[in-house]
Amino acid sequence: MSREFPLARPALRASRLLLALLLLAIGALVAVGGARSASAAPAPAAAAAAPVRIMPLGDSITGSPGCWRALLWNQLQNAGYTNIDFVGTLPPQGCGVSYDGDNEGHGGILATNIANQNQLPAWLSATSPDIVLMHLGTNDVWSNIAPAQILAAFTKMVGQMRTSNPNMKVLVAEIIPMNPPTCGECAQRVIDFDAQIPAWAQSVSTAQSPVTVVDQWTGFNDATDTGDGVHPNDAGIAKMAARWYPPLAALLTPGSGTSTGTSTGTSTGTSTGTSTGTSTGTSTGTSTGTSTGTTSGSTGGTGGTGGAACTAALSVSNSWQGGFQAGVTVTAVKALTSWTVTLSGVQVTQVWNGTAVTNPDGTVVIHSASYNGTLAAGASTTFGFLASGSPTPTPTATCATP
Repeated sequence: MSREFPLARPALRASRLLLALLLLAIGALVAVGGARSASAAPAPAAAAAAPVRIMPLGDSITGSPGCWRALLWNQLQNAGYTNIDFVGTLPPQGCGVSYDGDNEGHGGILATNIANQNQLPAWLSATSPDIVLMHLGTNDVWSNIAPAQILAAFTKMVGQMRTSNPNMKVLVAEIIPMNPPTCGECAQRVIDFDAQIPAWAQSVSTAQSPVTVVDQWTGFNDATDTGDGVHPNDAGIAKMAARWYPPLAALLTPGSGTSTGTSTGTSTGTSTGTSTGTSTGTSTGTSTGTSTGTTSGSTGGTGGTGGAACTAALSVSNSWQGGFQAGVTVTAVKALTSWTVTLSGVQVTQVWNGTAVTNPDGTVVIHSASYNGTLAAGASTTFGFLASGSPTPTPTATCATP
């Protein structure tokens, strides 16, 4: 009796093979379709650059209410550095203008106590700064603590900053003069302390985490720029903001995040306010963009004129008894490698983002800095200045190429 099973097995195997091939084909079609769907889907939008987080760290000069922070914030905003965030565990304390007031300015605090009590790590953890602006040591000096001991505290704090962020940028102030009625020795103690800061900064600065010295002492008069020999008045806060601005702006890119370069060294000034210090390192950020200013300026304290190569629009941003602060936007009509702006009707005491030369006739010529002289057609950059006297009538600004 014959059996049919051997004949059925090849057929069964063939059917199974056919089913397997069919499933593979369906799977391939699904995979191809899925791949095509994935490739056809629009790419997600690029995430916006995170704001640069800047911590103002200090004592009551920084935080109570520390209105140099308000002036500095608005200087940066007006210059196009808009993607920034001032951070700190302390809230704003009011300065009469709109600004980001978060800060780490603790009234009466000593740098040595911050270090000895390990207070800084918690503040860093809560705020995650990228840059720290540190005006600290006034209360230590007042307490007659030796400069070496204060700087040892600074060293510990810089180490804690780098633990929080290995790329931390630190701007450390040579603190403003101090001459309170109850401390006859304080004035000289500040001088002795400030004198040791540059060498200390150089010893701890690295390419990845530079420590830049900002000279807040030179040109600051405790008799006219403070109300009590210690805390800055309106004139004092304007000077402080103006000194912070150049080295801080060098670490930023207008409208976006931090530059990929570094800025180390010392930013100093003279009694006339001209910056004579150095700022070494590299910065790939450029101060470019578009300018909405016109060559004729606008109401509210603006003015400026231009030549064939560039235009200059001047705007007064702040004024006080005996002085004022202004900014100038330089816009290239055609591509430039350098520019000059001639200011008339003004006595300039300090300039940032440019170099000032006063002519015998009283006009002041501002020469572009090494990092903002090259402009593409239509691009803009800014510089600012402090001046004595009244902003009325508004000074004129005329742009030309050298």
